Amino acid sequence: MTTSSNKEVLEPGKEPPAKELSKKDLMHCLQNRELSWLRFNERVLEESGDLSTPLFERFFFLNIFTTNLDEFFMVRVGSLQDISRSKEAYIDGKTGMDASQILEKIFEAAADLYPKRDAFYASVEERLVETGFKRRLSSDLTADEISELTKHYQMQIAPVLAPQVVDKTHPFPHLENKRLIVALSLERNPSKHAEKDSTQDPEKKTEKVFGMIPLPSDVERLYFFKEDGYILLEDILLHFSEKLFKKYTILEKAVISVTRNADLDTLEERYDIDDDFLAHMTKLLKRRKRMAPVRLEIQGADLKKLPEYLCKRLNLNPEQVFYSVAPLDMRYHTLLCSQIKPEVCEQLHFPHFEPITPAAAISSNGMFARLRQGDVMLFHPYENLQPYLSLIKEASEDKNVLSIQITLYRIANNSRLVEHLIAAAENGKRVVVFIELRARMDEERNIDWALRLEEAGCAVFYGQLDYKMHAKITLITRRKLGHFEHIVHVGTGNYNETTIKQYTDISFMTMNEEIAQDAISLFMNMLIGSVEESYPCLWVAPQDFKPGLIELIRREAALGKDGSITVKANSLTDNEIILALINASRAGAQIDLIIRGICCLVPGIEGYTENIRIRSIVGRFLEHSRIYRFGAGEDADLYIGSGDMMTRSTTRRIELFAPIYDEGLRARIFELLDVEMRDTVKARLLTSNGEYIKIEPDSDTPAINSQQYFMDKTLSEG
Repeated sequence: MTTSSNKEVLEPGKEPPAKELSKKDLMHCLQNRELSWLRFNERVLEESGDLSTPLFERFFFLNIFTTNLDEFFMVRVGSLQDISRSKEAYIDGKTGMDASQILEKIFEAAADLYPKRDAFYASVEERLVETGFKRRLSSDLTADEISELTKHYQMQIAPVLAPQVVDKTHPFPHLENKRLIVALSLERNPSKHAEKDSTQDPEKKTEKVFGMIPLPSDVERLYFFKEDGYILLEDILLHFSEKLFKKYTILEKAVISVTRNADLDTLEERYDIDDDFLAHMTKLLKRRKRMAPVRLEIQGADLKKLPEYLCKRLNLNPEQVFYSVAPLDMRYHTLLCSQIKPEVCEQLHFPHFEPITPAAAISSNGMFARLRQGDVMLFHPYENLQPYLSLIKEASEDKNVLSIQITLYRIANNSRLVEHLIAAAENGKRVVVFIELRARMDEERNIDWALRLEEAGCAVFYGQLDYKMHAKITLITRRKLGHFEHIVHVGTGNYNETTIKQYTDISFMTMNEEIAQDAISLFMNMLIGSVEESYPCLWVAPQDFKPGLIELIRREAALGKDGSITVKANSLTDNEIILALINASRAGAQIDLIIRGICCLVPGIEGYTENIRIRSIVGRFLEHSRIYRFGAGEDADLYIGSGDMMTRSTTRRIELFAPIYDEGLRARIFELLDVEMRDTVKARLLTSNGEYIKIEPDSDTPAINSQQYFMDKTLSEG
């Protein structure tokens, strides 16, 4: 692995001259990754309170916050809970806390987010009333509306309900992960016979039981009244629960949702090399559905019996119970949209933006002809994926194309890319697909795609056993006049036509022969399971990514105040990289980091990180691209790729980064970094106490929303 610059590089292992950091000093500059993530998700939640954001987009941010928090509990909290209950010794290398202490901090921080969500939800609901969509509760319905709702309940809901009580003959059921359930504390009413029988045990007359009504999945979540507003399905069931449990007195009732551990990596069962890996993953996914609870959410007030009973049954502590006034599932905002007139709906969303196909990225003679003229770069979502899809389609039909090799991590439901790969295989091309079956929450979808690709004749491989396949690379080999030509595509994001419209990412296509030879070697090594290899041009984790980063960080540190480092990534957790950045800051190098999510490094600490500035951008699109620049001038080293500065990316995944040599493309990336560094609308600065603060622009400087800047620029140039 080499770099493109002639700058002097420090000898391996040599740090800039500075007092060696002690472990205590290092921890002074760090924060726990889970608590950092919660602060990031709070930033997402705050977008729902931004009055300048269209109303339905604010609702959308409420949903994003909620689903983010769900996955956080399923994965991170689930993993920590397993560790805390095992005999495994675990100490957080950044804070010195053990798993139980981290969980305590998580539960405390998460509990503070629920009232904040309630307040933002109430604000959104208040504005929704102005559009004619008022959420109704049964307590404020008129007699006519109750009659209307009763007919709907009897005809459309009651026939598909499955209510249950828990007693000696009805055992406590398995509560599905994230399933909304109306839970009730019930007291059995004594029968007339029991009232006359003086020998009847008085305890049996007032037997207390637990009741539940799972929300049926085949009934619409919302019912719209003919005259005014809508009501949620769970509120309908709360209202009619007395009809279902006529023999009982309802003491307490609420809507609940149980969150279960979904971290497959924590399962004790190991993969046997003699097993089929696809069958193994299918078996693990079935086990996920019955893994241990990690959280109980309750929408309801003045409750005592229900929380106590459910905690005992689910083996949860009281601090794992979270109370909400707002609905526990926010995904119904899409149903609201469907009921609003299109002209009104447009005003409640961001203005429509259609990504363009940049003229500079295509040619009337096809993508092969265009790439022979020079490299192509696409900036998503401002520019669409069409040039790349056209390239794959062209390759699938070109009689001189011999092979297409690709890595897939997350794929769209209706993927044109997969259709083109299948067509290529049917046309006799050698199509090699490395598909990662362990892409979290997309495992089942990827298993389905793997089977479809295999049926079409593609050679499908399930990533690598010891490493997740997270690299985004395509290699096309074509015969031309007695020799071979190669096209390589490297991306920072997934080959997913849906998320490409929502995430900011970079696609890079090149016929550079040095990069192509590295790609050929990479795919060959992956086919034989030899992934811990080095390459002359590409950075490939787990072998070269971290060493390459640290080498260039040290080089800039050696330049002192003339050193410059700019990185845009999703997360920063790797201790070795953090230590290198701290030492570079102590040596005087200027470091700017754009970290959207988890950031375990704390900036602005005198004597340690005062030369490090960290900002996070949360806006209309999810910031997702990974860019690494070392140096400030024209000879700066510049890489783009798939991985973040996280331990999982540097040691447990196959990640890939390509150098960018073309001056025009480098200038575009430099502009992207510069504009994002000047964002004063959606960017927030991370402070030395771990909090994010709004950036106040200079009085003589106009406010900049970086995402809006690039949308405007794209439309004006397109």
